[in-house]
Amino acid sequence: MKKFIIALFPVALLACHTANKTTEDAKAAKASKKNDGWQSLFNGTSKESWHVYNSKSDGAAWKVLGDGVLYLDPEAKKNGAGGGDLVTNDEFENFDLKLEWKIDSAGNSGIIFLTQEDPKYAQSYLTGPEMQIIDNNGHHDAKINKHRAGDLYDLIASTPENVHPLGQWNSIEIVINKGQLDLFQNGAKVVSTTMWNDNWKQLMANSKFKNWVGFGMFQKGRIALQDHGNGVAFRNIQIKRL
Repeated sequence: MKKFIIALFPVALLACHTANKTTEDAKAAKASKKNDGWQSLFNGTSKESWHVYNSKSDGAAWKVLGDGVLYLDPEAKKNGAGGGDLVTNDEFENFDLKLEWKIDSAGNSGIIFLTQEDPKYAQSYLTGPEMQIIDNNGHHDAKINKHRAGDLYDLIASTPENVHPLGQWNSIEIVINKGQLDLFQNGAKVVSTTMWNDNWKQLMANSKFKNWVGFGMFQKGRIALQDHGNGVAFRNIQIKRL
């Protein structure tokens, strides 16, 4: 009887291992389904998914803070640390981008998308449209129509205007899918338009970008976090290809 039990012991171990592996595989599949294609662009500890526009630098003035925040430190820039717009290493075409931002007092920044990284374009904003980030009550530019937080900068004013008070985090979402562009701020859709059609071209013609060759016409490009010289913080940056 003892010999029989000993002979069965390896079989039992194998069955237990198989059961555990099946459970682990099921958990992994569930986690994968939960992620549903979302890709983190900032893991809270490094800038490995980013670099400075038209540079190999990661911008020393862009600080990774201990609480999982990416912060542009204007004091560090004053002391010689390199800044510049941070752009993704990867390009994106149809996508859903989500993140949270918080601006310093009297600050100005933005999220630029579909930007083209090329030496012939000195700045990321020369080709990519921008969702505006700004202190509406403290920065002079916010007095201009279509230049307020949540606006498609200089093209379409956001409605409703629902930015949180200074010092609080704001959540935004930028969705581009086959030319349809939707901007969300703090849970509400604030801008909706179609890119690259006649109406889009008319928006360009009526804006400050009317003589900017190629602006807003590219259908694939990088995401940029704008260095406008003011302190701005980002966290929970993630993207999903559509």
